[in-house]
Amino acid sequence: MWRRLKSFFGRLGRIEKVFLIVLALYLIATYAFPGGSLEALLAFLLLLTALIVSVRLLRGGMKQAIWRLRNRLLVAYLFIAVVPIVLILMLVGVGAWILSGQISTYVVTTALERKTNQLVGPVEGLIETPPKNLSDRIRWIGPYFRELNPGLEILVRNGGEWRFPDDASIKPPPEGWGEASGVVLKDGVPYLWAHAVRGGVEATMMAPIDDNTLAELVPGLGDVMLAVNPLAPRTPEQMQQVRVSIGGRQYRPEWSRPGQRQRLPPPANRLDTPKTYLAPVPVALWEQPGKTENRALFLRTRYSAVLRTVFGQKVEWGAGVTMAWFATALFLVFAVTFLIVELISLVIGVKLTRTITGAVHDLYNGTQKVMQGDFAHRIQVRGNDQLAQLSVSFNLMTENLERLVEVAKEKERLQSELEIAREVQNQLFPKTVPEVRTLRLMAFCQPARLVSGDYYDYMAVQEAKVAVAIGDVAGKGISAALLMATVQSTMRTQLRAGREMAAAAGAGSSQVPLSTAALVSRLNQQLYAYTPPEKFATFYFGLYDDASGLLTYTNAGHPPPVLVRKGAPIRLEVNGMIVGAFPFARYDESSIQLESGDLLVCFTDGVTEPENEYGEMFGEDRLLDVLVKHANSDTEEIVASVLESVRQWTGSPELQDDLTLLLARRL
Repeated sequence: MWRRLKSFFGRLGRIEKVFLIVLALYLIATYAFPGGSLEALLAFLLLLTALIVSVRLLRGGMKQAIWRLRNRLLVAYLFIAVVPIVLILMLVGVGAWILSGQISTYVVTTALERKTNQLVGPVEGLIETPPKNLSDRIRWIGPYFRELNPGLEILVRNGGEWRFPDDASIKPPPEGWGEASGVVLKDGVPYLWAHAVRGGVEATMMAPIDDNTLAELVPGLGDVMLAVNPLAPRTPEQMQQVRVSIGGRQYRPEWSRPGQRQRLPPPANRLDTPKTYLAPVPVALWEQPGKTENRALFLRTRYSAVLRTVFGQKVEWGAGVTMAWFATALFLVFAVTFLIVELISLVIGVKLTRTITGAVHDLYNGTQKVMQGDFAHRIQVRGNDQLAQLSVSFNLMTENLERLVEVAKEKERLQSELEIAREVQNQLFPKTVPEVRTLRLMAFCQPARLVSGDYYDYMAVQEAKVAVAIGDVAGKGISAALLMATVQSTMRTQLRAGREMAAAAGAGSSQVPLSTAALVSRLNQQLYAYTPPEKFATFYFGLYDDASGLLTYTNAGHPPPVLVRKGAPIRLEVNGMIVGAFPFARYDESSIQLESGDLLVCFTDGVTEPENEYGEMFGEDRLLDVLVKHANSDTEEIVASVLESVRQWTGSPELQDDLTLLLARRL
């Protein structure tokens, strides 16, 4: 158990550990120091760390939830389609609520203002009426306006007082009132009134208004209530009720006041719920002339009632077809069409999503198979779209990978064989340098590939004589290496045969002389006879007599070796053509006396023919400059200098051709 807890705690992040520690400290502080400042501080830290941990868990859960492409697409559709639709519906709902409220309150306040204006004209007419006619005029207009405004009372003071009705209790407004009309609050009761003063004549018309009177302003719209008295100090029950604040005073609608008739129309459908709206109405204060305050006009109605009020004409285009019916039907048609389009879009979206997720799932499984080395796995191609082409491309890729794996295996096998060939070729080159008293030999060969077509050799023959040879087989790679091995074996066989002939002649007789021209001629015949016609080689063969210092040589088309004597280069002559190409080729031999300090350098075209980026070859002149400059250096330094000069010329560490040098210094 302890190990599990330790493992669980070890997997938690730093903030999660801090959260658990703060939680433990908070629980301890709750029991040890309840109500203290420490508990409050720990509670704040606990809330903060809990919020951070929740965000981290939510992010981790979201990452894990949308790892699969299907879930990611669902989330994308949620933000692209569902969220905008929900926002649009919310916008439509809020817009409908606002528009309905503005229209309904405008209709009610306009009707209230129109009803007030109905009293302004008669009041001004009463002021202009002579006193002798006031009684008749009041009796004439009073019943009419009292019928429009139940409870209407009229008071005219023009040298006397005239009232309607005769028992009216209306009192003159407090001194200071001038021209006024609208709603006035007197003794906590709202009245609809109009007051005019002109030349000492004063006329007032007042009619009490209640919720029923206000509802009759726009019949069929709903319940209307004018809240003129602020709320008393709130009780816990009242705090749960809907209320508004106007001018620092709070008001709330009371739809069940005594004597109030419920005029809310029945719903047209289940969605046609009651809506309550508010409009501020300026109310004059009777006891404070000229002062007005806003009071709350509450309106409870339904969307259907607002539509009937706006499109309330009675003219029918057909049997029961009114503008309200047409607007409702048009809205329903658009709503049903929108719903059908959304359902069709949902079906199409689900189908497209399944094709996308299915193709990606197949590709994912295919990549897993490829990662496991199963290059023969193929995925099913469905349809003829871009996803199908992607599946086709994946199958082609696996086919190519399978083929490349086979090629790589074959290349690895060939590479292994080339390594073996390189090791075999290295065994063919001479391992030791012949011990000659007056001559020091050194050779270097670096293939452009694993195996080389260049050839060099040195071998002691007869008494106090040493043979040196260098050659360059046409081509590179395995075929050139095989021909190089043929040249070497043929050359050594002939040298061994000459040495055996000299031994057989006896010590007392004169030794059988070795002819470089005859040896190269026999080499040419054998290569021509046993190799393809396109295979040939350049070849240089020389015999050095240690006793006399005489070098006899035959150059069969090979780049002329260079003899550096006293700082001056001397090119040896070419006295024959390439070997292995023509059976009738004839070869001569030349001789040169080597002096003390002479440096003989034999090389292949891998030294002089490498090109730079402009296509210019290194050339023999640059080689001669390097040799003359380092002629007195050790042979290893000379080889290193030549190699570095060639690489600097080409600008590449890789060789363009096999490079071979054979150096001989006369002591």
